[in-house]
Amino acid sequence: MRKYLFGTGLLTAITGGLTLLRGLRENEPLTWRQVLAWISWGISVALVVGAIVDLRRAASGKEIAKDSPIHGNERALRKERLKRRLEE
Repeated sequence: MRKYLFGTGLLTAITGGLTLLRGLRENEPLTWRQVLAWISWGISVALVVGAIVDLRRAASGKEIAKDSPIHGNERALRKERLKRRLEE
């Protein structure tokens, strides 16, 4: 679970969200650029969560979508997960 929580994609999305929150502290009206930045941040978070879900599904031997960047590596991920379980 640590590799998912402390992955660079998730940390980057969190720090990006914090930066956007700091921008809202000022008493200025919301602009279209800020709206686009929030939409972009939401897409980034959705992609990170999707990648984490695909990694978990592939490592547990379940089928993943063909458009996933992990597609085709399911067997290697499954072997790695089994290897870690045997070491524990």
